[in-house]
Amino acid sequence: MLTVDFDRLGIGPGTRVIDVGCGAGRHSFEAYRRGADIVAFDQNGSDLADVDVMFKAMADAGEAPEYAKAETVRGDALDLPYGDGEFDVVIASEILEHIPQDEAAIGELVRVVKPGGALAITVPRWLPERICWALSDEYHANEGGHVRIYRADELRDKVTARGLRFIHRAHAHALHSPYWWLKCAVGVGNDKHPAVTAYHRMLVWDMMSAPQLTRTTERWLDPLIGKSVALYFAKPAVRSARR
Repeated sequence: MLTVDFDRLGIGPGTRVIDVGCGAGRHSFEAYRRGADIVAFDQNGSDLADVDVMFKAMADAGEAPEYAKAETVRGDALDLPYGDGEFDVVIASEILEHIPQDEAAIGELVRVVKPGGALAITVPRWLPERICWALSDEYHANEGGHVRIYRADELRDKVTARGLRFIHRAHAHALHSPYWWLKCAVGVGNDKHPAVTAYHRMLVWDMMSAPQLTRTTERWLDPLIGKSVALYFAKPAVRSARR
């Protein structure tokens, strides 16, 4: 289940990509399949170990081109261990809402994008997230939980203030919003509640089968209740000096 539009970012053979806060690796795996040179970056060593196992399995199964490169790196998003402008594309999906010092994290994301490169950031959308917070303190008031709710324009302005150009906004995963509202209403940890298990089965069926009905329904609902908002930016290319 991808939140980022890889076609919009132009990710393909030879593209150097870093997936900051990669988590379970869903975006990193897609970049690898497309032949990119991908760095899956996270602070969670356990998650990275699982991602590394999947990278190796993909290579063994021929699910990624032989020329593509994939590695996992553990570190802090507030201090990325890379020089300025090292990556064609930087992805930060669903991480900034967890980071108290989001301005510092944004600064690092912007710094490692090469001139002419792209940055994609996704965060929970304001309305669905506000409903979750209203229904449940457990949803966000925990270690490593969400520390803020973004308005898209606010986040956009924080990035463009650092010199990047805003390109596009999109919404995704509308069918997941009611699922989280249900979980918040009955208890976030109550995965055995009948309504939660039934809805989860539907989501799994949808992701595995991608039927036309649910795909069309979600496209219609995304602008209204999409769980995530994705913002796309470009770093201006460096112009050569006139002679």
